[in-house]
Amino acid sequence: MATEWSGKGCTLTLILFLWSRVCGNKAESLGSDSRILGMRLERSDKPATTTEDGIIQVTEESDIQLRFYGLQISNDTWAQIKFMEQGEDSSSDSNRTCGDFTKDISVRTSMSVNSQGTSGVLGVKIKPLRKSESQRDYGLCIRQNGRWFSLGEHDGRLRVVEEKKSLLPIWFQVILICCLLVLSGMFSGLNLGLMALDPMELRIVQSCGTDKEKKYARKIEPIRRKGNYLLCSLLLGNVLVNTTLTILLDDLIGSGLGAVVASTIGIVIFGEIVPQALCSRHGLAVGANTIHLTKFFMFLTFPLSYPISKLLDCVLGQEIGTVYNREKLVGMLKVTEPYNDLVKEEMNMIQGALELRTKTVEDVMTPLNNCFMINSDAVLDFNTMSEIMESGYTRIPVYEDERTNIVDILFVKDLAFVDPDDCTTLKTITKFYNHPVHFVFHDTKLDSMLEEFKKGKSHLAIVQKVNNEGEGDPFYEVLGLVTLEDVIEEIIKSEILDESDLYTDNRNRKRVAHNKNKRDFSAFKHESESKVKISPQLLLAAHRFLATEVSLFSPSQISEKILLRILKHPDVIQEIKFNENDKKASLHYLYLRGKPVDYFILILQVLTH
Repeated sequence: MATEWSGKGCTLTLILFLWSRVCGNKAESLGSDSRILGMRLERSDKPATTTEDGIIQVTEESDIQLRFYGLQISNDTWAQIKFMEQGEDSSSDSNRTCGDFTKDISVRTSMSVNSQGTSGVLGVKIKPLRKSESQRDYGLCIRQNGRWFSLGEHDGRLRVVEEKKSLLPIWFQVILICCLLVLSGMFSGLNLGLMALDPMELRIVQSCGTDKEKKYARKIEPIRRKGNYLLCSLLLGNVLVNTTLTILLDDLIGSGLGAVVASTIGIVIFGEIVPQALCSRHGLAVGANTIHLTKFFMFLTFPLSYPISKLLDCVLGQEIGTVYNREKLVGMLKVTEPYNDLVKEEMNMIQGALELRTKTVEDVMTPLNNCFMINSDAVLDFNTMSEIMESGYTRIPVYEDERTNIVDILFVKDLAFVDPDDCTTLKTITKFYNHPVHFVFHDTKLDSMLEEFKKGKSHLAIVQKVNNEGEGDPFYEVLGLVTLEDVIEEIIKSEILDESDLYTDNRNRKRVAHNKNKRDFSAFKHESESKVKISPQLLLAAHRFLATEVSLFSPSQISEKILLRILKHPDVIQEIKFNENDKKASLHYLYLRGKPVDYFILILQVLTH
């Protein structure tokens, strides 16, 4: 008859020949004695398992139940079962005689047997291991024919291992693990948030931030100034928390691989990704609200973190913070233009002010060929003064012989008391006012030029350079003119136009698109066609009075050119001379009482003798 039993991880097949001729005599020799052929683990109140070699591994101080397989097993078979200590040099011979039995394993005095008598369950109590041992192996001994024999190396092997005890209660470990995850996230977030706030930025925030940002910055700056000390404290605390977290998870899970996987996932998600994403955007607020906790850990790690920070200070030097030069500052403003609240004009002004020191007067000057200048020998008659007025400039260089030989500067306001009829020479005016001529070299920086203009000496300067090309002695060569307006236009990155400007850009000679208010004085330069000879100034005064004060002659009613032609008509402007001999002559009367007229009279000039 063949019978098969299935247990935990193993299958025991027994082939029994109860009435075999071959084994008949042997069966008779056993008589009523039970025969144990193997055992397996049935149940345990503590962790227990069966190894691949068939060794039953149980925990110390545990109650287990073993199922024994064999022949003629009865309730009294427990008396035929004992255990003995087994060393590493134990023989695998199943017929080895058992020696001293161990008292570390006690067998119950009752056994539950199935109806066929082929298996039975026996309770076994495992006692604690010795303090110096972590595990001990025991062999199964069975009694047959009055003698004790070892069942075998694998079939009767029992291994008792040390009970793994938790460091702390499970509920406390769970709470502690959650707290450690929070601390790990805090250290990781503060490491990014606080260290990203350099001392220079905190000073800026304190001076120009919102009220809340100023409050946060004042709290953080004292500890942020100790950069290396803060860094060492945060990193040391982070490493300490993460290491402790792994140890607790290993004790809680009971598997080293599981503890590594669980701690890695927890630290990456809750200790790195989430806090760093939060602190990278709100590092100022998080750092200020956790400042007391940060100070506590800085004090706690002081014995180790402070010496390391001092060593870093000596090796790396003092932390200065982020400092932008002109190029980087301009680049930063351009990159952040979509996000800041600066308008285009403000951006241009900031960029122009930052670039002021990198440009020279030669870059913004008006070339000499495009400059309006007057010869020192000119006579200030009506034609010359009209030409000056048409130019639209308030400061005009005066040259002598050649345009490169600039000797004086004429201010238009100097002509206020000059009568064109007097034909005063230009030298008389320039000698009287004697305005200084300011010369600068072509490589003068614009910031230096602005400082010179701010002193008030002059708002116009002559640009020159030393020409040492060719043979002969070096000489000063005049290149052009630079004015305060040129410097200001370079700062604001825009052209300043007034009602008299002819060009939007003196360097490129771009003309003004509209110049409706420009006065044309050329019509008054020539002699009048009328019989009465009057000065161009008087003709101009009459023309302007009629065009502005008399509505019938306003530009909306009559063209200014037509009005000028009317004034030049021979019969319009007349001279009345008083005749002493005939005081009642008709020509003496401009109007007669009661007689209507279709004209009006404008008295231009009264001469008395």
